[in-house]
Amino acid sequence: MNILVVDDEKDIQPLFLQRFRKEIRNGELSFEFAYSGEDALNYLNGNLHEAVLILSDINMPGMSGLDLLDRIKQKHEVPPPFVMMITAYGDEENHKRAMALGADDFLTKPVDFNQLKEKIKTLI
Repeated sequence: MNILVVDDEKDIQPLFLQRFRKEIRNGELSFEFAYSGEDALNYLNGNLHEAVLILSDINMPGMSGLDLLDRIKQKHEVPPPFVMMITAYGDEENHKRAMALGADDFLTKPVDFNQLKEKIKTLI
């Protein structure tokens, strides 16, 4: 399963690679990283069929994760099958907006990687 992680914090990449090293080594998961909503759209435009799961931060400079979610779900002919939103702010307003825009799930930072692994297992 190919996962696209979208977050403006670059330190998220080594964290995900560390936490999922066993799954990556076993060939169960692969990760791509985009550091802005714009970068994510550029990746998806060239690799849309490859992204099975998108994990996107909500609060990013420029295009927010909610704007990205809206573009993915509304403007792509073939939207990725599963989009999970991640934010440091677990407030009800962002949750409702993300779900209204078509988010499939919602996580808060700091990410509980055990919980995330369980959610991913249900998708494999």
